[in-house]
Amino acid sequence: MFAIVKTECVEEEIDYTSDPEPSRIKDEDTEDTDEDTDSTDIKEESEEQEEAEEKDPHQKPFTPEEMAPERSKNTKAKGSFMCPQCGKSFTRRDSLKEHSRIHTGEKPYTCHYCGKCFTRNESLKHHIRIHTGEKPFECQQCGKSFTFKKSLKVHERIHSREKLFICTQCGKGLTCKKGLEDHLRAHTGVKPFKCLHCGKMFKWAHSLTYHLHTHSGDKPFKCVHCGEGYISPSILRNHMKVHTDEKPYACTICGKKFLWLGNFKDHQKRHTGERDQQCAECGKGFTTSKRLKEHQKIHSGEKPYKCSQCDKCFTQSGSLKCHLRVHTGERPFKCPSCGRNFSQLTNLITHVKKYCKKASK
Repeated sequence: MFAIVKTECVEEEIDYTSDPEPSRIKDEDTEDTDEDTDSTDIKEESEEQEEAEEKDPHQKPFTPEEMAPERSKNTKAKGSFMCPQCGKSFTRRDSLKEHSRIHTGEKPYTCHYCGKCFTRNESLKHHIRIHTGEKPFECQQCGKSFTFKKSLKVHERIHSREKLFICTQCGKGLTCKKGLEDHLRAHTGVKPFKCLHCGKMFKWAHSLTYHLHTHSGDKPFKCVHCGEGYISPSILRNHMKVHTDEKPYACTICGKKFLWLGNFKDHQKRHTGERDQQCAECGKGFTTSKRLKEHQKIHSGEKPYKCSQCDKCFTQSGSLKCHLRVHTGERPFKCPSCGRNFSQLTNLITHVKKYCKKASK
């Protein structure tokens, strides 16, 4: 399903501690990345396939009892030691012994930080950088540092605009294989990442990571203006518009502007009369899913909003707010003709239409 433009490509090895913000985050689920190369582990098994011929100085001498390698008939420098399991050839005995762990599942090298095991000592050394924070590979273009050399090579394609992996669905080019795999879920709709707390599914790993903050209560993304915290970078970016007074979405019919795209779309339904959210109980239509959910509480009898003054309960939060004015005496709605104030908007409208003498003149 992948279309590879160049035959020689660098296998991706992801940097655990690179930029925590992925490039693609959608609204509520924060699902917006095509080229997110974070949050994956060291692929020591694939590395072992490619670099198994590197000698490990800590290994004991290979004994014939452990494995009896077959001598290849080819007397060239390469391929003198052959794996009896898969037929792959090596130039040294210890390279063969190291390779054989793929078949036996042996992982003798253990990380003393987290206990994770590896088949190769070199893979363990790479992994330890995740804990130490070491980033020895620096991009000459922008100065960004990476834990792994392959992560740097993948990153450098951003500057060269080299995109080896092409989506066969839409033709979009990606810089790495994982970026293409993540992007394809936008077409297939596959959601392989599941929240163990509530069972909600996500297309991308980072979306699940941000979602988990809703269960833990953690809000690590802070606004530099007011200090308010948010569970994801995309929600923080939307919040920042509040401080800039930016309202990019304007209604072409009445000219009203909106800060959020969702509010703008809901507003347009008022002009078109569209009520695409229908109640399964009575068939009544609503412009938004939020209003539908509040309406459905009428059928279920649920009244989750309770007055702190008199313990009266309501099905909708707006009804509770209106009720509280009975206790506070607040009358925010003023008649423009006679100046009389009302606690409810409906009472003001009725007053203007039927009872206000100045308004009828």
